Amino acid sequence: MFKLRVFVENSSTNTIRRRTSSESKVQMHDNSHAEILVVDDDAMSRRVLAQLLSAAGYNCRVCKDGSEALDAIQDRPPSVLLLDFDMPGPNGAEVLRRLRSDKDPTVAQIPAIMLTAHGSQQSEVSCLQAGADDFVTKPVNSAVLRARIETQLRLRSMRRQLERQNDELEKWRRDLERDLAAARLTQQSLIPQKPLLLPGWQIATCYRPVIQVGGDIYGWLRMKDGRVLFWIADGTGHGAAAALLTTLAKLLF
Repeated sequence: MFKLRVFVENSSTNTIRRRTSSESKVQMHDNSHAEILVVDDDAMSRRVLAQLLSAAGYNCRVCKDGSEALDAIQDRPPSVLLLDFDMPGPNGAEVLRRLRSDKDPTVAQIPAIMLTAHGSQQSEVSCLQAGADDFVTKPVNSAVLRARIETQLRLRSMRRQLERQNDELEKWRRDLERDLAAARLTQQSLIPQKPLLLPGWQIATCYRPVIQVGGDIYGWLRMKDGRVLFWIADGTGHGAAAALLTTLAKLLF
């Protein structure tokens, strides 16, 4: 009677864990290259907003109406969209509806802050229902505007980090599926492929792991004196670790 304990640690999991840990130590967002697109039909408002944003350290582009903004966004999506609600032509709500329905996620997911001259709750609800992530009431308070922009940039950075981590997890899952499939073929090759023929005996076996590989294995061995040894090994648990233990047991026979 013996006990064998093997500890298996997946290197892919460690890679994801280390990367996630290192990313969490880095500042969630870097606004040194953040670009804000200002869309307002009023020339004075565009000029004032551009000055405020430039003074705050953002790169800034301006558009005078919704049609021009849609073209500018398709050409180069901004980090944040600052959009006036009331404009001739495609107003702020229509611009947002078109953006949110775009097939390109880079365009459809642009953080949008709506500018409204109305301070009523209904106007605020209208902004959010149109697809805005936030809103700012005119006349614009520079501190409030910057805080709202910072919040959207932070959320944007967090969403991108989550997408990267999801991509890593999906790659790890595919790699794991491939490794388990290879392990299954190896384990199946260790199980007797042909039935044992003994006079006066009818022997049938069926082996189906719960997952691709399992902790159970069986076999038989013809002894020198003519006797036949039937054996079965049951490893604690399921999956690759249990399969490794029983594979080692098989090698002993």
